[in-house]
Amino acid sequence: MALQNGDKAKDESTPVRAVVAAMTKDWTLFMLRIACFLAMVSATIVMALNKETKTLVVATIGSNPVTATLAAKFQYDPAFVFFIVANGLASLHNLLVIALDLFKHKFNDKGLCLVIIPIFDMLLVALAAAGDGAATFMAELGKNGNSHARWNKICDKFGAYCQRGGVALIASFIGLVLLIVITVLSILKLHAKPKLTTTHASSLIP
Repeated sequence: MALQNGDKAKDESTPVRAVVAAMTKDWTLFMLRIACFLAMVSATIVMALNKETKTLVVATIGSNPVTATLAAKFQYDPAFVFFIVANGLASLHNLLVIALDLFKHKFNDKGLCLVIIPIFDMLLVALAAAGDGAATFMAELGKNGNSHARWNKICDKFGAYCQRGGVALIASFIGLVLLIVITVLSILKLHAKPKLTTTHASSLIP
């Protein structure tokens, strides 16, 4: 009799552990998504507002220098435009998922969201990785130039512009890593979602 009672208590505690584990995983995903959103939206804003204007000497006539006012802006480089679009879309996606998590009690079809959200996560991982790669290539070119192609570096003249671009890249890479972690956890959650039987579920009701 004592053995049967012990087995029954152990059996009733199993769904409780499953529910607690699921709630912990949901909370972890929620906090990771908030951190990912903050990182990517910061990268988007910093790069979108990144510009610097300088007056440089471009030639010398006799002893008189000829100056010109030049500006460095993200709009001048398609790679940085793509970077902003990719991070902006990833930020919007994370914001929408956060809103869904906050108001998920109002949605009846939770299974559909559970499947669709990881798919969009994977698509945005690819998009954000492509944007980061393109922007990193242009950043390296701006910092060191390319003597073979006769492309001059610009970071020795527009130092603040390059520094802010570097900050945006770091924030975006942090967001990308977090988004990869979120995607992996979402897929694991999809495959290991706890299934409570009617008997187990009824045992949780006082």
